Amino acid sequence: MALLTVENIKKSFGKTEVLKGITFSLEKGEVLSIIGSSGSGKTTLLRCLNFLETPQMGCITVNGETLFDAADSRTLSEAAIRLNRLHFGLVFQQFNLFPQYTVKQNITLAEELLAKEHIKKTGSYCGHTDYHEAVAAIDKKADGLLEEVGLSDKRDNYPCQLSGGQQQRVAIARALAMEPDILCFDEPTSALDPELTGEVLRVIRELKKAGRTMIIVTHEMEFARDVSDTVMFMDGGVVAEMGPPEQVIGNPQNSRTKEFLSRFNER
Repeated sequence: MALLTVENIKKSFGKTEVLKGITFSLEKGEVLSIIGSSGSGKTTLLRCLNFLETPQMGCITVNGETLFDAADSRTLSEAAIRLNRLHFGLVFQQFNLFPQYTVKQNITLAEELLAKEHIKKTGSYCGHTDYHEAVAAIDKKADGLLEEVGLSDKRDNYPCQLSGGQQQRVAIARALAMEPDILCFDEPTSALDPELTGEVLRVIRELKKAGRTMIIVTHEMEFARDVSDTVMFMDGGVVAEMGPPEQVIGNPQNSRTKEFLSRFNER
């Protein structure tokens, strides 16, 4: 059974159809890269998966559990949406770190709030009945994540004291802290210069080696070819071509895919 199943997702803003019926599935440990021109619907698809947008049609299933079904007339409560979001970790283009908090606080804040809520409601969180014990465990996990992304020495720094590449690595650690089933990246290197791009891509490659399930919207074609199990080319709100990277990037069959990739080959 696939870890993630997306069926016929459609999303419009007013009269503008942005997603026109997106369907795909993803196995545990697989990496899906999504490529395509600006305006093809890539970011909107990620935002639908992360429940930042609500599709008008379609179904999203994770681990056999239906998280969203547009055919169900019941509106998802805010509490249900928050629970659904825990299945996905989203790393944004612009880092979105809290400037008033240290690197470590940026990583621990969301889980500390979740722990407080769970202990208040159910009396425990991840086996801890005492909030301070839970916070100590969350801090320890954050230390491990900072080591994983190569920023152990920056735990007490503030975002303004970091390079763009370092900020993006903190954002990756923050997304991992909630232990999502699927980690999503929305053009994680688009705001970085080439040198800083390399350090972020190295972290993502290590996550691939560790067996993380990921969806990556990217304009880095060589990276997509190298790290992906599957590449999806989106065009005009539809999946124009999808398959192994050696097919979609190395030997595309769709004329729009060929046209899109030719622009990168000319650079």
